[in-house]
Amino acid sequence: MSQNETKTIVIVGAGQAGASAILELRANKYEGKIILVGDEIHLPYERPPLSKDVILKPDETKIEILSEQKLADLGVEHIRGNGVVKINAEAKSIELKNGETIAFDKLLLATGGAARRLPNFDALGKHVYTLRNLEDSQALVPVLQAGRRIVLIGGGVIGLELASSARFKDCQVTVIEMGNMVMGRSSPRILSEFLLAQQRLAGVDVRLETKISNCQLEGEEVVITLEGDEELRADAVIYGIGIIPNAQLATDAGLDVDFAIQVNENCQTSHPDIYAAGDVAIQLRDNGQYGRVETWENANLQAGIFARHVMNVEHPTPNPAWFWTDQLNINYQFVGGMAAAEWHIRGEMKAELAAESSFILFGVTDGVIVGGITINAAKEMRLLKKLISKQANFEADKHLDMSQELRKLVK
Repeated sequence: MSQNETKTIVIVGAGQAGASAILELRANKYEGKIILVGDEIHLPYERPPLSKDVILKPDETKIEILSEQKLADLGVEHIRGNGVVKINAEAKSIELKNGETIAFDKLLLATGGAARRLPNFDALGKHVYTLRNLEDSQALVPVLQAGRRIVLIGGGVIGLELASSARFKDCQVTVIEMGNMVMGRSSPRILSEFLLAQQRLAGVDVRLETKISNCQLEGEEVVITLEGDEELRADAVIYGIGIIPNAQLATDAGLDVDFAIQVNENCQTSHPDIYAAGDVAIQLRDNGQYGRVETWENANLQAGIFARHVMNVEHPTPNPAWFWTDQLNINYQFVGGMAAAEWHIRGEMKAELAAESSFILFGVTDGVIVGGITINAAKEMRLLKKLISKQANFEADKHLDMSQELRKLVK
């Protein structure tokens, strides 16, 4: 679409995807009007630090993506704390909480998701927390204090990152996970077992295949009763059991929604002038199935797809899916498919020495490298991405030989 055809682009959601879309539009020489609308009063900010640095180093941590000056330099009108209550798809307009109506030529929904709720815990009121936004993270700073008993419900990425932060603050930490492995949605078993060992070595009491039958307040304690009648007493409970995409606006507007907003390969919804990106979008994949990805990289990727489609710019060949997590001073980076048939270790995988050592996992299916994980070896991630993109054959005698530099094996 040419500059003259698009006059106003409205972006609803001032998070990673919304900010990335702005940067991509301007990088591709879009000169029209951009309006960024956010529920929160903050400037656009990154969310990965919320479970780590914002809690551990609140005075030093900067999470802003776009400053006020940068938004001004980019010519963006930013509406804060005045979210959208209605989309009129036919009229191509949105209505804000204060009753104002804004017309658009193209609309991007980057509204993210909300924490999936545990009503029984929410009913307790005090001492129960979730983590989705900056205020949630800031609220945990005074909660995670030395000696406090913290129970985390959910052994996914957020749960393990929060367990790490709580241990760094010298809290007593218990993690309750219904499944039979930690990070079960995003990690192969070989690494899940390593992650579990790290948490336990750090003093975290991880309970797998554990269900909760009751919870109640007794004075200033939360009492959690597990199936089997064991009781856990906590000074605070934090739960993270997934998210619900913020797709109600799209549903009310008559767009195609199946839990999340359905989009095609160009991030278009069922309305050609309305797009969606990030956690709120479920995209049609190469296999003909819809899938949703909750990562920092995916928010950037889909925002870029939207911006380039609006500008009639060809999409580059995407890299394999990538994400990372930092836990207990160990950096883990994941790329490609985590459901590989077999996994092979390059280096030594010793739980007791994890913080001081590094190694790589190759995921292999039918002799082809389809996935990879680096542990304290971030500089090798670029090479793993290349191997996966090329669908390179796995050669154990070469790829696992530590005497051979990995970069020399990537042609």
